[in-house]
Amino acid sequence: MGNLLSKLKANKGATHYQKRLGRGPGSGYGGTSTKGHKGQFARTGGGVRPGFEGGQKPMHMRIPKTGFSNVDFEVVFNIVNLAQLEKLTGEVTPEVLKKKKYVKRMGPVKILGNGKLTKALTVKAHKFSASAKAAIEKAGGKIEIIN
Repeated sequence: MGNLLSKLKANKGATHYQKRLGRGPGSGYGGTSTKGHKGQFARTGGGVRPGFEGGQKPMHMRIPKTGFSNVDFEVVFNIVNLAQLEKLTGEVTPEVLKKKKYVKRMGPVKILGNGKLTKALTVKAHKFSASAKAAIEKAGGKIEIIN
């Protein structure tokens, strides 16, 4: 069978010869090395930066920049599910949730209805989903909306 590594070869058409520039007139790529005569693109380091339009006002400067982004004023809620509340007892407030590490940062808390709740809890939060509200009240608990 022999050594297969010595018989490895690239597929036909996978490789192409490299153009050897500036190696004399006999090579076909001597003299100006395919860059033509003089001019900006014949120079070392020549060429233009991306987006340059030959001195004309570039597109990125011509387009009007208007509009408004609400990203600075967006309210990001801390999400807590019923399955997490099931592990708690008594009164549940954002401070308790922060202490138990169910919320990462202080801020508004929203309770979602993912999971089951079997015990009566008093839950204080900024928002409740309809399913969470129904599940808490069904279990005999109370909800309080914080403003």
